Amino acid sequence: MQKKQTVFIAVAAITAALYVALTCLSNALGLASGAIQFRLSEALTILPFFTPAAIPGLTIGCLLANVLTGCVPADIIFGSVATLLGAVGTYLLSRIPFCKKTKGALLCTLPPVIANVLIVPFVLRYAYGVPDAIPYMMLTVGIGEVVCCCILGGLLLFSLKQTPLPKEL
Repeated sequence: MQKKQTVFIAVAAITAALYVALTCLSNALGLASGAIQFRLSEALTILPFFTPAAIPGLTIGCLLANVLTGCVPADIIFGSVATLLGAVGTYLLSRIPFCKKTKGALLCTLPPVIANVLIVPFVLRYAYGVPDAIPYMMLTVGIGEVVCCCILGGLLLFSLKQTPLPKEL
């Protein structure tokens, strides 16, 4: 029992650290925030497909990354909530037998896209005062999320599906 808890905590911590590092890289390239976002870290939102330990890891990673990249408090909170909702959605979809198969697995990349498209544009408008129309920001945030979650995350998903994972996960 203790070994399983230790592995859970370690996987969550590694996931959080990877999320922070990739977000900081995206931020250094000017891509982590604003109406057009391309957070490389969002590819990691597929990890709950493999382990529930990724859920707190992604959430804590997003929270820390948002603090470290200078986000306002509303973004720190609601951005982390969007990541949490997306991670939980990915995990829940991964439990459906169809989604465990190769053709259905890509559906598991959609919850983070949906959560961010529904939350982030409102954060941009009301926390940062971005004047663009909400539907426009939904589109721009959505495009970045599709590229990072569906394309990059899908590549990560299929790569990891080919790798035997420890039973503790």
